[in-house]
Amino acid sequence: MNSNQLLVLVDEEDRMLGSMEKMQAHHEGRLHRAFSVFIFNTKGEWLLQQRSAQKYHSANLWSNACCSHPGPNDEILLAAQKRLYEEMGLRCALHPLFSFTYKVQLCETLTEHEFDHVFIGISDELPAANTDEVAQWRYISYADLCAEYNANTEKFTYWFGLIFQQVNQAMKNITPTP
Repeated sequence: MNSNQLLVLVDEEDRMLGSMEKMQAHHEGRLHRAFSVFIFNTKGEWLLQQRSAQKYHSANLWSNACCSHPGPNDEILLAAQKRLYEEMGLRCALHPLFSFTYKVQLCETLTEHEFDHVFIGISDELPAANTDEVAQWRYISYADLCAEYNANTEKFTYWFGLIFQQVNQAMKNITPTP
């Protein structure tokens, strides 16, 4: 992902305020638009990725199938589908689930402050992960994920910990079909 990418700055209602270079927005902790994609197979297993060691933050941590930021002229659903393919080599229908705002200081100089749109998709296709973005991937049951997360929260991204329970609740109302 291009570190010179422009992010969409938004207010608490997700109304666009302008744009800013990605690293500047993270250094200043500016609220910006983002998305998180969760993929499940028809067995109900969660697709997780371990972020590459080359990531500028949260390197080597486990997270959902993909996350990123739409550009100023991007339709968010299309940007999420494109990024899922770029990171995981997967194409499937994505459906909006919910959105939320969070802010966390990742290190002394970087703050993640996002208005995050959460999407879900169902696919039995195996990923062809981009090794520049993803160290490894795996499918895991919800029960095993909960046990692993509760035993090792530090091995997961901050945002994943905030939302995976909400995603699971929402998935109870969805029939998995690819």
